[in-house]
Amino acid sequence: MVTLWVVNACSSLGIGLAGCGTVGSGVWNTLACNGALITERAGGDFHLHISKILVRDPSKSRDITGQVPDGIFTTDWRALVADPAVHIVVELIGGTGDAFEIVAAALRAGKPVVTGNKALLAERGVELFALSKETQTPIHFEAAVAGGIPIIRIVQDSFIGNRILSFYGIINGTSNYILDRMTEVSLSFEAALAEAQALGYAEAHPALDVNGWDAAHKAILLATLAYGFPIDPASIHVSGIEQVRPADIHFAKTLGYVVKLLAVIREHPDGAVELRIQPSFVAKSSILASVHGVFNAIAVQGDAAGEALFYGRGAGQNPTASAVVADLVEAARSLGQSSGHRGFLPYRESGRMLPVGETSTAYYVRFDVTDRPGVIAEIAGILADHRIGISGTHSPVNPTDPDAEFVDMVFLLHTCPFGKLQAALSKIETLDCVNSCPVVFRIESLG
Repeated sequence: MVTLWVVNACSSLGIGLAGCGTVGSGVWNTLACNGALITERAGGDFHLHISKILVRDPSKSRDITGQVPDGIFTTDWRALVADPAVHIVVELIGGTGDAFEIVAAALRAGKPVVTGNKALLAERGVELFALSKETQTPIHFEAAVAGGIPIIRIVQDSFIGNRILSFYGIINGTSNYILDRMTEVSLSFEAALAEAQALGYAEAHPALDVNGWDAAHKAILLATLAYGFPIDPASIHVSGIEQVRPADIHFAKTLGYVVKLLAVIREHPDGAVELRIQPSFVAKSSILASVHGVFNAIAVQGDAAGEALFYGRGAGQNPTASAVVADLVEAARSLGQSSGHRGFLPYRESGRMLPVGETSTAYYVRFDVTDRPGVIAEIAGILADHRIGISGTHSPVNPTDPDAEFVDMVFLLHTCPFGKLQAALSKIETLDCVNSCPVVFRIESLG
């Protein structure tokens, strides 16, 4: 049964906060500091306060502002959702298990949901938004993509009159910070990752950030919103930054590029959607090359609006909390109205994802080879057999060991379908002079 909560003049609306970690604490602090301002800007229609908080350990010390009321903490998510003093549920626990149950239970109770859980929505969003539609109870998820950049609202509202042709950009701040430090001060990947962890930019277990899947979950949300059909995560190409080495960074610099972890989303003329995440060479003249540290930048191209670029902090306590609070205000305004769901609004019954093998760019390929005569000719011969053009080769000499037996051999390749390159590389890997899997970076021509 769906309950419609009635908002009267200056109603005091209770929030059930599932999770009080970094972002949850930021939401509490933002409401504590700016609650009166929010009420004024909302025309005095409502006042937001946190009435229940779900935590694992109620006795744990938390960095939150002001006096915490007795009895506000609970370890039972069912009690939080069922509490009559809770009008809006905020899910910030992460994962796809309990988080799914919390969101589903809140929707069934007719309580709007705010979440920043991109993995949950990318993997189980179809189920949740079907339930949202059934119960006519909205899900708000601005905080799930790009932190303080309001990209979800831009796609849902500002670009509603546009056919969206493409997105491309940097949507994972941790990877961007690591690559930035490798570029600016010549750190190794391992050293840059350790520094990011020490500063709190990377988790103790940073796999989703460095293997590309954090960015991939965000890209799936953007593509689903833009193109109107559910996207299977297994249908997209995801490659992270774990294999980026100082040699790659150096070589990019000498060619006039920087290395960035890019999300690329495009609709092709036949309606197929290209979606891929991978470390790429980006020209120094591109505005994305100047996106440093934990910042994000997303370019959106619409057929009517043209191209627009959005830049800001993509993660962190305050930017993400800001996005959550913005959604809370929108959720509060929707109370008492049968406003429908806010989510993946399907307008195409089905869609086709472009297989990664059909996507085309130029490439940088690094091989670990045994240094002996004929290596370049052997590799070049296989590339020629697959009709892949070579624009340059390079084999940097290690000044500390000029007679090393094993060296890096770099090939710059002309634009070709990725599937053709994969076929050639599978042959090259069988050569006895090639000692490990080749490392491939795309050379992007953005726009």
